[in-house]
Amino acid sequence: MAVMVVNRQRRATVSPARLARVAGRALAALGRALGDVDVLVVDDAVIKRLNGRHRGVGRRTDVLAFPLQAPGIPSPLVGQIVISAETARRQARRLKVPLATELDLLVTHGVLHLVGYDDRDPVEARLMHEREREILTAGRRQPPARLWQGLLDTAAPAGASVSGHPRSTSGSRAPQ
Repeated sequence: MAVMVVNRQRRATVSPARLARVAGRALAALGRALGDVDVLVVDDAVIKRLNGRHRGVGRRTDVLAFPLQAPGIPSPLVGQIVISAETARRQARRLKVPLATELDLLVTHGVLHLVGYDDRDPVEARLMHEREREILTAGRRQPPARLWQGLLDTAAPAGASVSGHPRSTSGSRAPQ
């Protein structure tokens, strides 16, 4: 497994090594320990541009995932994840959790998207969020309960953000 993390922003302090470890743990938990993932950390302007170009949504979001495997063609490359550090920082402040904890969630969420999880349907969203929690809490101390606020007790609306977190409100996980 290879996880490459590139930090292309300067507005928030991130640990590429930590993000690589989190992505690696998520891949291993999903049976993709040999998979390769690229994680790109950007600012809001870049993620807004990417969201517009690839999804037709001209607003910022917290995380985008780009699976790079063609059906039926084996490949070690799972895909690319793009995270807005600025949006993650706002969400962390709002939830009163460390930025690193929020970034852990976003990396895990992105990996789940890469391997086929979706959160547009309320039932699928619930399954995805439960899997996030399992991966993030496996063998470690529990992340702050605030991190899970709204993830498992409500359903994602149709057309929700790529991250699709039901707790999304203006200035949080929903695209801006």
